[in-house]
Amino acid sequence: MKELDDIDHRLLAELQSDAGRTLRALGEIVGLSPSGVQRRLVGYRDTGLLSRTTAILDPGVTPNLILAVCLVAMERASKRHLAAFEKKLLAAPEVQQVYDVSGEWDYVVVLATSGMAHHNSAAEHLLMDSPDVLRYTTLFVLNPVRTGTAIPTRARTTPFR
Repeated sequence: MKELDDIDHRLLAELQSDAGRTLRALGEIVGLSPSGVQRRLVGYRDTGLLSRTTAILDPGVTPNLILAVCLVAMERASKRHLAAFEKKLLAAPEVQQVYDVSGEWDYVVVLATSGMAHHNSAAEHLLMDSPDVLRYTTLFVLNPVRTGTAIPTRARTTPFR
């Protein structure tokens, strides 16, 4: 993939903020024609940088939503067993995010379910019924202060305040 220029960085930030805007609106923000924006979007998709465009629901107004952060410790399983566990997680629509992490825990799994019964069923299927899971703990989200999916494309240039 080619190195990103300033327009790429601005365009990617705008897309992550609101991808529902028209090519014309995005072009006005970053200084490109609509066709110039379209060419860059095609390039981002072709290189895999832009993997998909999705709608993001507001967790604060989603009925019966339960967000849970599950910390998972695994038996020292083979790579094949870990790959099978990850595949199981990736196939479940309740799994919002999965991170392979360092430290005391091996995985952080974020579950999004509609109600406690749904959460219990998903946790049992995904975690309790997985033979290589040694233990896990669940942290229920009481207030989703900030949720997001934006990924920075370059280092911050302004100081933190």
